[in-house]
Amino acid sequence: MTQIGIMIEGQNGLNWQNWQQILRTAEDSGYQCVFRSDHFTNPNGPHMDALELWTSLTYAASHTERIEFGPLVTPVTFRHPSMNVKYASAISDLSGGRLILGMGIGWQIREHESYGIDFPDVNERYERLEDALNMTKLLFESEEPIDYEGKHYHLKEAMLLPRPIQGGPPILIGGNGPKRTLPMAAKYADEWNAVFIDPETYKDRTERLNDLLEKEGRQPGDVKRSLMTRVFYGKDDAALQALIKNTGKTAEEIAASGLIVGTADAVVDQIGKWAELGIERFMLQWMEIDDMASLEDMAAKVLPTYHK
Repeated sequence: MTQIGIMIEGQNGLNWQNWQQILRTAEDSGYQCVFRSDHFTNPNGPHMDALELWTSLTYAASHTERIEFGPLVTPVTFRHPSMNVKYASAISDLSGGRLILGMGIGWQIREHESYGIDFPDVNERYERLEDALNMTKLLFESEEPIDYEGKHYHLKEAMLLPRPIQGGPPILIGGNGPKRTLPMAAKYADEWNAVFIDPETYKDRTERLNDLLEKEGRQPGDVKRSLMTRVFYGKDDAALQALIKNTGKTAEEIAASGLIVGTADAVVDQIGKWAELGIERFMLQWMEIDDMASLEDMAAKVLPTYHK
């Protein structure tokens, strides 16, 4: 079954009031999941409300019963990997196993400078992510204390207690890079998330991932395929045109880049075409975080097609 959820940019005005409304709406309306970015501020312009990731996901774990949720994605630069493991394990258990642990290298310079966080070059960030992935797997899976010596992080007689339910949450790796991201997904991930990608590029990347999985001794079905892309949804043509007028593009031009845009019928059609390419889960980027009426309308008109 095609899974359809939403993705929220946590740095763009997210506070407790709208986070609570988003979770309640997603849970009640039938969305499969809610993912959110892990940022401390936006990349430019005035600072806006930005709920801290793990605090907000603890609330999600204890105030929802059905939806899956998680970071899309948490940068390796923000917190020591061993602490991310402890946070993720605890929140996953609190939720009954509904957390998906999305991990990445980070990219935004401003938030690192603003909050005094080291921002090494991209090569080092990838090295740190590989260390973090190794440590995460070891801590989730080992029943005994472990030692680990990586390029940038180490563990000495470390053990994750209490032991996580079901061996810890699934690991998601997001990004489209064929040289570094996809090999990491093939080696470590339970889910690969393509990001703002067009259909032709996606077909190339998913085939590359299948080849890499074979080299790792894994099967294509071992890694779930998901897509994070912007959705422009209008309950009618007038609402849609009001939403896209500032883009300077037509709905057709927006859709050609891989974004999802339209009223209900068009959104259903576009999701269906992506699903035919192998996308199993959609994280639809919902920028209108105070517009729950449209989010409910999309659920009522789009989700029944995929929940038959």
